[in-house]
Amino acid sequence: MRLCHLSDLPDGGSRGFDPQQRGQDSLLLVRQGGQVHAWADSCPHHGTPMAWRKDEYLNAARDRIVCAAHGAQFHITTGLCTLGPCLGQHLQAAAVHIRADGEIHLAEMPSQHRQETNA
Repeated sequence: MRLCHLSDLPDGGSRGFDPQQRGQDSLLLVRQGGQVHAWADSCPHHGTPMAWRKDEYLNAARDRIVCAAHGAQFHITTGLCTLGPCLGQHLQAAAVHIRADGEIHLAEMPSQHRQETNA
C-alpha cells in the first residue's frame, strides 16, 4: 500500500497515516536522511494516539518521538521509551519499503519492535 513519496516527508520530519481508513492516523513515519522509521501511532502506556497536532510526533530538538498524552519519549530508530511512564517499553514497528522511484509503501501492519528501511 502506497503511503507517500520520500519527498513528501521532510528530512527530520514526521507524518501520520491512516492506512486502514478509519478516520484517525494509526501509523507514523519519521525520516532521517535516506532512512524512514515506521511505528504504530499508539503509546504503549495506554494505547493513545501520540501526535500533539496533525503530523507532529517529535520533540523540539527533533531527536525523539513524544507522546502528547503522557510526555513519554521514544528513540526514533529503536522505538525504545527513554523517558516517561512506559520506560523500557517499545513502540510497535511497521515495515515499510522505499522503492527506487522514492515511493514509500507499507509492507505489513505493525508487528515487530524495530524496523529501519534504507533508501
